[in-house]
Amino acid sequence: MTHDAGSGAAQHRETSAPVISGVDIGGTKISAVLTDETGAVLAKGVVPAPAAEGGAAMADAAAGLVLRLCDALGASLAGAGVGAAGVIDQERGVVVAASATFTDWSGFPLADELALRLGVPVWVENDVNAFLLGELRWGAARGESDVLGIMLGTGVGGAIALDGAVHHGVHGAAGEIGHTPGFSDLVCTCGQTGHLETLASGTSIARRYRAATGSDATAPEIADRARAGETAALDVFTEAARATALAASVASSLLDLGMVVIGGGVREAWDLLEPGILDALRTDAPVSGFPLRIVPAEISADAVARGAAALASARLADSVPAPV
Repeated sequence: MTHDAGSGAAQHRETSAPVISGVDIGGTKISAVLTDETGAVLAKGVVPAPAAEGGAAMADAAAGLVLRLCDALGASLAGAGVGAAGVIDQERGVVVAASATFTDWSGFPLADELALRLGVPVWVENDVNAFLLGELRWGAARGESDVLGIMLGTGVGGAIALDGAVHHGVHGAAGEIGHTPGFSDLVCTCGQTGHLETLASGTSIARRYRAATGSDATAPEIADRARAGETAALDVFTEAARATALAASVASSLLDLGMVVIGGGVREAWDLLEPGILDALRTDAPVSGFPLRIVPAEISADAVARGAAALASARLADSVPAPV
C-alpha cells in the first residue's frame, strides 16, 4: 500500500504498536521514516526543506511530514530522532552552528520545538553522525567498531565511530573532515580557504567544472559526461576522489581506523570516484601499513533518517525503568 507524504511516496505496512520516527533535515529536503522496535522501515516520505524561511518553518515542515506518515499508517508515535545539518549540542538538541544555506538555524532549539509539535521526546544529532549510526547498524559498517563516515553532498561532512559508538569530541564537533585545510586555493563555503569541501562536494564539482568549461551542468550531469569520456568532467571527479582519499588516510593514520564509508549524493558516482581513491591509497596509504577500506554506503539514501531512528530507539530504551 502506498500513500503520498509531501512530494514522496510513503510505503508502509499496518502496525498497532507505537512507532519511532527518524528525520533527516538537510538544506534542500527533509525526509523521514517510521520504524518499529526492530528498526524495520514501516513508512517513509520526503518534503522540500524551507531552509531560507528559518528554523520554525523547518520544524513545521519536519513535524508535518512525520504526523502525516503516522496518520497514513494509523500509528501512534513513541519518540523521534533527528539528523540535522550543522554543529549540534546533542544534550540540549540545539543547533550550535550551521552554514549560510540555513536562515536562523544557528541557535535554534530544534529538539524542544519538534517535541512541542509532535508531543513526544525528540533527540537531535548531527546529520553525518546519524548517517554513520545508520551504516553501523544496518549498512556497510555492520560489525565494525572504528569507522570514519564521510558524506559528499552539497557540502562535505564527516563523523567518527570509536569502539562502536559515535565520538562527539569536546564541543560536539568531532569528525568535521570537510573543513580540514590544505587541499586547494579555493574559498570554501565557510569563508576559509582550501578545505576538502572545495574539491569533493557536489557544489564544488559543479563550480570547478563551470570554471573549466563555462557549463552550468549539475554534478549528476557532469558524472554522465565523465562516463562518456569527457576529460574536464573526469578531471573534477578524479580530483574529488583523490582529495577524499587523502583526507581519509590522514584520519585513519591518526585514529587507526579500519574502514571509511562514503555517502551523500556524490556517492552515486562511485564508479568515477573509486579509481581515484584506489590510486591515492597506492601512494598515500596510512603509515601503519594496514589496508584501509574505503567503501560506498549501503543505505545511503535513508541512512541519516534510519540512524536518527536508531538514536531515538536507544534513548527511549534507556529511559524505561528496569523491571524490579
